[in-house]
Amino acid sequence: MSRLKVGVIFGGASEEHPVSIKSAREVARNLDTEKYEPFWIGITTGGEWKLCDGPDADWENRSARPAVLSPDRSVHGLLVMEQGGYETVRLDLVFPVLHGKLGEDGAIQGLLELAGIPYVGCDIPGSAVCMDKALAYIVAKSAGIATPSFWVVAENEKVDADHLRYPVFVKPARSGSSFGVSKVTREDELPNALSAARQYDSKVLIEEAVAGSEIGCAVMGELFGLITGEVDRVDLSHGFFRIHQEDSPETGSENSTFIVPADISDESRRLVQETAKAIYRTLGCKGLARVDMFLTDDGRVVLNEVNTMPGMTSYSRYPRMMAAAGLPISDMIDRLISMTMHGKKR
Repeated sequence: MSRLKVGVIFGGASEEHPVSIKSAREVARNLDTEKYEPFWIGITTGGEWKLCDGPDADWENRSARPAVLSPDRSVHGLLVMEQGGYETVRLDLVFPVLHGKLGEDGAIQGLLELAGIPYVGCDIPGSAVCMDKALAYIVAKSAGIATPSFWVVAENEKVDADHLRYPVFVKPARSGSSFGVSKVTREDELPNALSAARQYDSKVLIEEAVAGSEIGCAVMGELFGLITGEVDRVDLSHGFFRIHQEDSPETGSENSTFIVPADISDESRRLVQETAKAIYRTLGCKGLARVDMFLTDDGRVVLNEVNTMPGMTSYSRYPRMMAAAGLPISDMIDRLISMTMHGKKR
């Protein structure tokens, strides 16, 4: 049998460009090339698309050719620019290993829908809802899922700081990392926190701090239903967890480590996993998602956020949780691709 032609898109024009490249490198190390023929499509920080040999350090320069994803369904793949013309590369499916804006917000998913190419991960509505933390809270809350108390601040809107119950977190409403996130303990800290968040998004979310542990759960859709990885817990020494902001996260964070499996009771573990699956379904996720929650001191589970294309690096939480449950990243990638192709036939 011929190998499936898999387009792996990485990089991107968001602040999470560097971690996307690291995720793609881990995919490259674990993709079964006897079953899949990969086509590596890197997007520069300026938004240029390049077909390259792989996500190595100099992927932008070495043998890289300009390429675009054609929205014409008869092409069903790439237009690769050549001198005086172009060649077409038909793709069976795409694995968009993109994080943050234009990767997890429905933008690349919309382009792939236009092109008629199956893709790994959440669809347009699920991606858009999960990317917008305020919308995700509203939808989850309507389904009876606990969320923090929150306020949405529109562009240029003034905030009545007297009415907030401190401490609060101020964050960009539509961002996939901790960039622009501040913990505010006093009223006079609020203006700077709002300014920091508005560097990344005109829509800002203010939410009450939740007293409890930060907990994560990896969820994956399967033919027979949903499976979860082992639950993890973020062990903080001080401050708050700042994902994707360390200079060298491979060597660890200066204020946090991850305990997998989480050191919580079996009853709490089951509750976290069932809540994660309920959130996944409620927000319309597909394929894979990492559901971040809080486990309060009185045993409640509260939604924090959902990542619809979680990191795939060697130090990322999603593959660690799945590996702890007996599903190594190579098998995880294989299942995601198989599920995507099965969905195409339905």
